[in-house]
Amino acid sequence: MIDLHCHILPGIDDGAENLEASIAMAEKAIQQGITHILCTPHHNNGKYSNEKSQVISLVASLQAELEKRQLPLTLLEGQEVRITGTLIEDIHRDEILFTDLDDTYLLIEFPTLEVPLYAEWLFFELLELGKTPVIVHPERNAHFREDPNHLLPFLDMGCLAQITAPSYVGVFGKDIQKTAKTMVKHNLVQMAASDAHGVSKRTFYLKECYEQIAKDFGKEKVVQMKQVAKDLINGDEISYPVYEEVKKKKFGLF
Repeated sequence: MIDLHCHILPGIDDGAENLEASIAMAEKAIQQGITHILCTPHHNNGKYSNEKSQVISLVASLQAELEKRQLPLTLLEGQEVRITGTLIEDIHRDEILFTDLDDTYLLIEFPTLEVPLYAEWLFFELLELGKTPVIVHPERNAHFREDPNHLLPFLDMGCLAQITAPSYVGVFGKDIQKTAKTMVKHNLVQMAASDAHGVSKRTFYLKECYEQIAKDFGKEKVVQMKQVAKDLINGDEISYPVYEEVKKKKFGLF
């Protein structure tokens, strides 16, 4: 199992505080059945800046420590990049890590309460460059929670979206859980990831998430989501069922 979004690197953001915390997270991931983790520290979010070279070095160091302790977990380099107006320049300066070595897919975070007005323009420019934005945890963004159909213009462009596993199992509350389930049901998100920050705070829940999705929508949905995670790591073209608009009468409280 692949986890595309995880704050396991020690001491560089609000995830693992130190090496031992990283090791504890690795052990927890292995218990979940995770074999590969894309290490995605926050980058350019106003508090943390973790440029490409620093992340690559830290991943290599932590991977060596896992091997020394005989922990069977493969780490890959990535970032959770906050959307900014300078993102394209940052890419040209070689400061940005993608999910794959071909620099095709990148994880992009919006502010919690809004979607910047320039987002569609920026994503159009990225797609023109052959870079596919992956919107992370849209179910936790106020704009998309208000109406999940706000994802449709981005999906129409060719963007992707990633649900957070704890959201789906109710860790962030019932409203976010309802939004997450609606997004999965209508194929507005194509993949799941843990966004884990520790073992006691904001842990993985990826196994539990997939189990619940299988109960809700069938095992084939889980197979498809796991394949998308694999495709993003490999830089391959993804295949996923067509997304559909959420009809208001089907959307319960929203």
